[in-house]
Amino acid sequence: MGADKRLRDDERLRRLETVTDATLSRLEVADMLDELLERVRDLLDTDTAAILLVDPHSQQLVATAAKGLEEEVRQGVRIPLGRGFAGRIAQTRQPVLLDEVNPDDVFNPILIDKGLRSLLGVPIFVGGEVIGVLHVGTMNHRDFTREDLSLLQLAADRAAVAGQIRSRKVEQAAALALQRSLLPGTLPPIDGLSLAARYVPGHEFGIGGDWYDVFKHPSGWLGVVIGDVAGHGLASAVVMGRVRSALRAYSLITHDPGELLTMLDRKVRHFEAGSLTTACYAMISPDRRTLMVSSAGHLLPVLATPDRPTELIDAPVDPPLGVGRTTRGRHTTTVDLPPGALLMLYTDGLVERRGEVIDVGLQALVDAVKPDDPESACLTVMSDIGLAKPTDDIAILAIRRDPDDT
Repeated sequence: MGADKRLRDDERLRRLETVTDATLSRLEVADMLDELLERVRDLLDTDTAAILLVDPHSQQLVATAAKGLEEEVRQGVRIPLGRGFAGRIAQTRQPVLLDEVNPDDVFNPILIDKGLRSLLGVPIFVGGEVIGVLHVGTMNHRDFTREDLSLLQLAADRAAVAGQIRSRKVEQAAALALQRSLLPGTLPPIDGLSLAARYVPGHEFGIGGDWYDVFKHPSGWLGVVIGDVAGHGLASAVVMGRVRSALRAYSLITHDPGELLTMLDRKVRHFEAGSLTTACYAMISPDRRTLMVSSAGHLLPVLATPDRPTELIDAPVDPPLGVGRTTRGRHTTTVDLPPGALLMLYTDGLVERRGEVIDVGLQALVDAVKPDDPESACLTVMSDIGLAKPTDDIAILAIRRDPDDT
């Protein structure tokens, strides 16, 4: 018995040292999380391991790093606090063990699609606050032990170190907070329409110039916009905030998207000299039957309808905002929006690939978009079109007119 106990103690010490290895701290944040998850998956002999961090603006968990569940990160999975397995861990601040997973236990369908049968998860704390969740899963039934739980909690503490490292990046943290305050945490409920969106950063700290917005107009019209400010970091986030605020203000002056973008272009050229911004702005009528759209150097939206092939909206593309080449007014195109039609706006990070003409990516997007519910459409597009490791930010916004709204 003495020899067996020594062997168990030696193995326990080896496992602890693997997770607390000082070399982890020398890695960049993203590499540290990847290496930590790989070690956890190996030590606990699990099929998956994932870290989800809390977005304080939307109060949702955002898939940040994963091994065996890479789709979570690629598709920009978000879990409301209190919902499903991970959401419950974050809300209760307690570990959760699921011996047998069933659809009622989880919010994220990827866990079911992967065929996971057992899950173990723990909260990640920094300064007494829950900043995320670390969980592992197996394809076969697994009775996780107290030692498994202790090791996973220790790994969560190491993940918290990465969170603290990130928080010390002052400029990135400021830009991230600004950007997330500008992106809608949750989309507003709109009569006659359903909506969904995704934002996936193309670099480590998630700070870029891609943005989208949806807002109700006092007249009953609905404003919808997606845009891209060139560059990354705090400077781009500040310009993004100013452009977004100005666009909302101008929407109270005119319902015409082309006229609004003309005014916005003058503002950008005068007050944001040197910045380059693209935007696609649309107004959806109060009866939800039509939309008016104008593009300032931005890729045209995709329109999928139940009785016609999916296609890019046929409209002119005017110059980007701030380039100083617009001598005449910008164009506005009116498009029918029949019941069940789905409109998808997106940024170029979704369809651009190095060494490939953009038409290839656009055609792949058109082929992927169906007149489904917006959440399913976003999942499909991010799965079929989105890169495993995006090299540029990706933002998409999907809006569907209710099929029964006749």
